Amino acid sequence: MSAAVQKRASTNTVAATTYFKPAPSEIAWGKMRFLITDRPNNSSIQSYIEELEKHGARAVVRVCEPTYDTLALKEAGIDVLDWQFSDGSPPPPEVIKSWFQLCMTSFKEHPDKSIAVHCVAGLGRAPVLVAIALIEAGMKYEDAVEMIRTQRRGALNQKQLKFLETYKANGELRRLRGNVDGKQKSCCIQ
Repeated sequence: MSAAVQKRASTNTVAATTYFKPAPSEIAWGKMRFLITDRPNNSSIQSYIEELEKHGARAVVRVCEPTYDTLALKEAGIDVLDWQFSDGSPPPPEVIKSWFQLCMTSFKEHPDKSIAVHCVAGLGRAPVLVAIALIEAGMKYEDAVEMIRTQRRGALNQKQLKFLETYKANGELRRLRGNVDGKQKSCCIQ
């Protein structure tokens, strides 16, 4: 085998075993701050905790199957919530309801903290939950998707996009919208 063919073969082997892993992405809008990540494992849990602390995360929402021990997170004062749902799908109503309750409670009681959410790669289930919160707080569907995709290239599949496009917000998180356009909101009754 020639040197050029050997080099190409070794390059192809390396390329086949590596993949793009996005960095943790902070999404902030109004009074809400989310951190979308991929799934840690037991060997990376300490660096994961450091990243969560850097972003002020007080809770981790795990929407994929559990593959790591949560004790180190709990010892660091970070709550862990397990709300699994099917890969590639939108969340079921009970997960959405729990998500809204967490957002309202967390951002009211801990306005300077964020909520971390992860699935396996941080490209499907985690971003769809964040998009739902943004839409529920008053952001347009297209703007929510664009904001997330700016930080998480390749996020959200067609099934999830269709769900978000047809999602009917009822304003449950409207109070978390806050001052998002740089203008003071005022009301005057005379």
